[in-house]
Amino acid sequence: MDQETIKYLLLLVVSFNFIFEKIINYLNVSKKSEPIPPTLQGYLDVDKLKKSKSYQRVGYQFGLVTGTFTFVITLLLIGFGLFGWLDEWLRQYIQNPMLLTLAYFSIVFIGSDILSIPFDYYQTFKIENDFGFNTSTVKTFFLDKVKGYLLSIIIGGALLATLLWLILELSQDFWWIFWIVASLFMLLANLFYSGLILPLFNKLTPLEEGELKDAITSYATSVGFSLKNVFVMDGSKRSSKGNAFFSGFGKRKKVVLFDTLIKQHTQEELVAVLAHEIGHYQKGHIKTGMLAGVIQTGLILYILSLFIFSEPLSLALGGNQMAVHLNIIGFTMLFTPISMIIGVGMNYLSRKNEFEADAFAKTTYSGPPLAKALKTLSVKTLSDIDPHPLFVFINYSHPPLLKRLEKLE
Repeated sequence: MDQETIKYLLLLVVSFNFIFEKIINYLNVSKKSEPIPPTLQGYLDVDKLKKSKSYQRVGYQFGLVTGTFTFVITLLLIGFGLFGWLDEWLRQYIQNPMLLTLAYFSIVFIGSDILSIPFDYYQTFKIENDFGFNTSTVKTFFLDKVKGYLLSIIIGGALLATLLWLILELSQDFWWIFWIVASLFMLLANLFYSGLILPLFNKLTPLEEGELKDAITSYATSVGFSLKNVFVMDGSKRSSKGNAFFSGFGKRKKVVLFDTLIKQHTQEELVAVLAHEIGHYQKGHIKTGMLAGVIQTGLILYILSLFIFSEPLSLALGGNQMAVHLNIIGFTMLFTPISMIIGVGMNYLSRKNEFEADAFAKTTYSGPPLAKALKTLSVKTLSDIDPHPLFVFINYSHPPLLKRLEKLE
């Protein structure tokens, strides 16, 4: 295709993605509320349901504003060839191809993040605050930004530099070597995230001795699961919402419970939540999820290799010559529809895994405590208890609350 055709294709893909996403979001937020189901009596009342719907509606309206802003900026950048203009401006000062691309993406990243800061700030200190979730401070907010920048420079910069070096050295054959590099990075990230990265943002404390730890240890032993690393994270530092997650393999496997989760649930419910997380591990979901991620990464890199030296794509974005960084940006836009399809498949797999983990907890521990924990968690976080089926199919990585309760109860 010639550059003009590609330019219009880019505008079409960006527009389709924006319109489709907003239609799906509108269908969900405008869905009429059903009567409170019997299973949630005592947990959810009319006032809480109205507050939940209000939270969904405010989130939708805010997303509409931010999404429209991003959409318009993107159209302007493509339409007026500003991506290419930045490339030409930088070429006046930088001739080295690798340094040029690193500088280019640094400017794009910083510019994008600066534009997003007011929206992030509003969401944290207005929306989340109004609904009683925010516990963060302005200092913490901006410290997180600074730490995020440093990590992006160190980790993101190293990965990008490796990718660029391979592209310059191996041409289109770069993809399978970088696939190996990216796969190793994903493995190391899973192993060391909670030990090296997470402590930069949150404090992890070993779960103290007592009834809860004894109950957790007893359950883990009963299912043949060696568990020595149970930590409590100060999630209340930023939000009142509770959560729990599992990371690592072998001796490095670790369960992290938010302090807010511990405060909001009974001991029996917490053990049930832990049983669910162990279920993910015992059912092999951690490994299959990583394998799916590795396959997805390989597919993306292979398709990228077909576009990476496309001169028409660079020209379509306003460049005067082929540029690797312009082609990466163009590729990410053109790949959006395929990414959405892959995302739907990954979400389907994730929902299936959640049901299996629930069943594991029900079989090896007990269903009612997990059901109670899910009810409490959903009501306290103002989750949508009855989302639109199409919205669930496309966006939900976890099954809706009522579907999970049907199987547990």
